Amino acid sequence: MLISTAYAQGTGIFDQNALIQFLPLILIFVVFYFLLIRPQQRKAKDQRTMLDALRRGDRVVTGGGIIGTVARVDNAEEVTVDIAEGVRVRVLRSTISSVLAKPDPAAAREAAKQKAEARAKVGTKE
Repeated sequence: MLISTAYAQGTGIFDQNALIQFLPLILIFVVFYFLLIRPQQRKAKDQRTMLDALRRGDRVVTGGGIIGTVARVDNAEEVTVDIAEGVRVRVLRSTISSVLAKPDPAAAREAAKQKAEARAKVGTKE
């Protein structure tokens, strides 16, 4: 006999023995998908949504750690940020790492109203 009995027992490529050998690899891929790949995709989607929702007045942190307020959204890729009084910097939208606070429109209107009233009082006293 020229054919070994070990070769004669294999009936095909999809026998039970081959499936048992690949099962740990399949399980490892499933674990990696649910623990690493899927959360990373969700985080990237949340970051994209946050960057698309940037508006004037948002307090943001850039990738370099600079905290500022969005003064103007220039285009789809650039944003002008106030980092100090009278200092404006153009930054790429993709370098913004987080939004600290969204402005409250009602509170902003109230603050502007109070500021205008204070100016009017100062103007009438002089």
